Amino acid sequence: MSKKLLKSGLIVSFMTLISRVLGLVRDVVMANFMGASSGADVFFFANKIPNFLRKLFAEGAFAQAFVPVLSEVNEQEKEQSLDETRQLIAYVSGTLGVILSIVTLVGVVASPLLVMLFGFGWFYDWLNDGPNGDKFELASSLLKITFPYLWFISLTALAGAILNTLGKFAVAAFTPVLLNITIILAAVFGHDYFDLPAYALAWGVFFGGLVQFLFQLPFLYKAGVLVKPSWGWKTPGVQKIKRLLIPALFGVSVTQINLLLDTLIASFLVSGSISWLYYADRLLEFPLGVFGIGIATVILPTLSRLHTSKGTQEFNDTMDWGLKFVLFMGLPALAGLMVLAQPIVSVLFMRGAFTAYDVAQVSYALFAYLSGLVSFMLIKIFAPGYYARQDTKTPVKIGIIAMVANMVLNLMLAPILGYVGLALATTLSGTLNAILLYRGLHKSSVFTLSKATLLFALKLVVSAALMAAVVYHFSPAFEQWLTFTFARKVSLLVGLILLGVTVYFVLALLLGVRLSDFKVQTTRSESEQV
Repeated sequence: MSKKLLKSGLIVSFMTLISRVLGLVRDVVMANFMGASSGADVFFFANKIPNFLRKLFAEGAFAQAFVPVLSEVNEQEKEQSLDETRQLIAYVSGTLGVILSIVTLVGVVASPLLVMLFGFGWFYDWLNDGPNGDKFELASSLLKITFPYLWFISLTALAGAILNTLGKFAVAAFTPVLLNITIILAAVFGHDYFDLPAYALAWGVFFGGLVQFLFQLPFLYKAGVLVKPSWGWKTPGVQKIKRLLIPALFGVSVTQINLLLDTLIASFLVSGSISWLYYADRLLEFPLGVFGIGIATVILPTLSRLHTSKGTQEFNDTMDWGLKFVLFMGLPALAGLMVLAQPIVSVLFMRGAFTAYDVAQVSYALFAYLSGLVSFMLIKIFAPGYYARQDTKTPVKIGIIAMVANMVLNLMLAPILGYVGLALATTLSGTLNAILLYRGLHKSSVFTLSKATLLFALKLVVSAALMAAVVYHFSPAFEQWLTFTFARKVSLLVGLILLGVTVYFVLALLLGVRLSDFKVQTTRSESEQV
């Protein structure tokens, strides 16, 4: 099983890597045209609201409720036809499609109200002829264009969840590449057609969603699961998903509400705060998406099948495998980004409207976010341990605790540290979330860390720390970086990254880390667990 998981995990991670690389290219293009200007703040705001709802209707809460139910049905009729699976898909897609259509229509019509709620600082200035009043009008206009993205991406995520459950991971992992390409093309070739580049980017989001949706359809047809949608609100399958979905909605919305609260508070801070947080978050999302979300995508259907077939020990071992994998990749990513944060930000974004001052501001937020990178990754591993067992209530309770902690920390840290305080509050609440998730799994005897895994993690921590020290020693001061030509920056940065990767793997090898550490062990005794 470990070989199959590793192969699937590598496929998803590789496809996600392509998407994240193109995502960085997209952000470089946006930084060149908009920098951290007020227009950038507004575009990121208008893009954040449909993405917030996407986490609820698409790969967030909905996927966590839908995948275990679909896996259960698919497992039960594995040796038979796909009739029950196809029927469940028809009812779910039809019901979800109707709900999405209503929500999307309301969102487009009520866009000024949404901006008022989540960008109140701009709305207040608009009412009182303040300096940021124009942001309110621009945000309302852009949101009408970006909001339909919710409809496209939610049904795209449904298609991806179906394909993942059937073991076809590459298609769904590759699909986001198309969004990035569409936005890049819209920015490069469409910005001259609008007074503000933000409008071109907004239309890029709209058409990016459409392209992703259409791309999935042929693969569903080939798998024999492209069916005619039907309304099925009261059917047993949809009812079961609803029961799992309602608490999952609260659980996933906790993180998204925290992000929107950050945006709300940031609308009262100095202009550029939303953009600085966005660029920092994008760099954080690179390793988190490639390794954390990539592995979580693979293990959720696997854990769901194991729960259905009562594979208790394999369930534990699969989670252990996922944890080892994300630590192996996440710890060096954390250490490397910490040391090279400012050089990386300057190479990627410092051109056009993006200044050296913006580089410094983004780096401060990135430092705060990076301190929670491993915690964010662990959440992606621990949460499927609940959802695969169709337990969506426990993560909700834990999420509410984390949300309250984040809100309190926001109010404590933002007045002192500004936008960096918002990033730090997100990190601390995420760490609390990860700790409580593991505690719940441990108390329920669902997943327990072994001494061998803890020793494995310690070896990786030592390797990553020593790697960071070596890279820091050979890295010039940031002031020197600013004097280098772009070609010199790129070559030096690539050299330092290769040096870091080499040092990390050599040290890990010397400390005893082996490929055999990633094999699923099924003979572990309880005496080895802690």
